[in-house]
Amino acid sequence: MASLRRYRRWMHAVKLLDGRLKLRHLILVDALTENGSVVGAAAALHVTQPVVTRALRDLEDILGVELYERGPRGIAPTEFGIAFTDHARSVLAQLRQAARHVEEIADARRGQVVVGTHLAGSNLLLPRAIAELKKGHPLLSVVVREGSPETLQTDLRAGRVDVIVGRITRTASEALRHEVLYEEHVRLVVGDRHPLAGRPDATLAEVMHFPWILPGLDTGLRFELERFFSHGGFDLPANRVETTSFLAVRQLLIETDMVAALPALIASTDPRLVVLPIELEAVGHRVGMTTARGRRLSPSSQAMIGALREAAAAITAG
Repeated sequence: MASLRRYRRWMHAVKLLDGRLKLRHLILVDALTENGSVVGAAAALHVTQPVVTRALRDLEDILGVELYERGPRGIAPTEFGIAFTDHARSVLAQLRQAARHVEEIADARRGQVVVGTHLAGSNLLLPRAIAELKKGHPLLSVVVREGSPETLQTDLRAGRVDVIVGRITRTASEALRHEVLYEEHVRLVVGDRHPLAGRPDATLAEVMHFPWILPGLDTGLRFELERFFSHGGFDLPANRVETTSFLAVRQLLIETDMVAALPALIASTDPRLVVLPIELEAVGHRVGMTTARGRRLSPSSQAMIGALREAAAAITAG
């Protein structure tokens, strides 16, 4: 029986290597899973919907399984679709790394590193690291992509991002490697013209009457803030904006009476922002970087990681 299972697995592998499976099939699956619809995948790949539908049908014929369940609101990957997407993204990531590695070998002075970032680290750690990196590698191109942790982790697995800088949270994924660079407190922050700015006796009850800016649902900080509100006997603020964009958060704080929970370093280095004297118990912030486990880093990525470590050491020392 065991030999029969091995034979079937071997036959399945041979079927994938018989020349019918193309790179475009892997790109297609990545786009379909990411967009959740044939329409979205077609737009992302700059092809027509019939082309996507036909290619998906060909791929499912090759694999002999259904990769997606069709519904009125789009498509959802089946168990086979989830598994094949993971493998497809791994292959695509390795190919992207290989292409860039060859380019860097051809011209050691040049290269590119793509850094994903969300709120923590985006205002101080990453800019300092980039500035340090460019001193020694002036022709190295640094691409910064901002997004939610979930989106950035998907891009990291697919090779669209080399390293993520931001808040480190526990994760069950064996595909990711985390490195904590420093610990940072989270504080309640307002603009310098806010009614509570400069008030040493401001209370959480007063703050709850103002509109809030909260991180997205898929962030660890949002979960901790919801727990903090619950323990304090408060409901989640009904009047709120949800974003992980630091530029949007900063401008809203400056121009309105909104309140936000931000890493302490953000407020301490910005004269237009004020930290309120309210402690957020049990809301911590581990800032660091995330890379793909088992993937060989390009020289550019290694240089970026070294610069991040140096910048973090300077921040903790200063």
